[in-house]
Amino acid sequence: MAWFAWLLAAAALGVAEFFTLTLVFGLLAGAALVAAVVAGVGIGVLGQVVALAVASAAGLLLVRPVALRSMAQQPLTRDGTDALIGKRAEVMQEVTATRGLIKLSGEEWSARALDETLVIPVGALVDVMEIEGATAIVYPRELLP
Repeated sequence: MAWFAWLLAAAALGVAEFFTLTLVFGLLAGAALVAAVVAGVGIGVLGQVVALAVASAAGLLLVRPVALRSMAQQPLTRDGTDALIGKRAEVMQEVTATRGLIKLSGEEWSARALDETLVIPVGALVDVMEIEGATAIVYPRELLP
């Protein structure tokens, strides 16, 4: 019946991990599962505690640092409108602080100038600085006269 107690402990630790997202309780839950397996095989309480300690140490000292490093890295690709930021576009209709039209990645987008004092003429190349809804906020690649 000791294996059942370890399973309950693993479930409780799993729930704690769900609410904290620290990767500590989840690894301890895994260690409790190892102890449950050891108990199920018929090894005594001392063996179960040793299995729990070894599995906990391995998880916390080896697995957790690698997992934290992996989670801290930024994704290599951007998607959606984030992928458009930094792209080059061509002005199709004069771009001002309030309106304009550009050709961006083969599609026409409404646009407005990042600098409210600029008027960007047709044919100028611009960089997309940000996206607000369906409007690209742009800045000219070369400063205008």
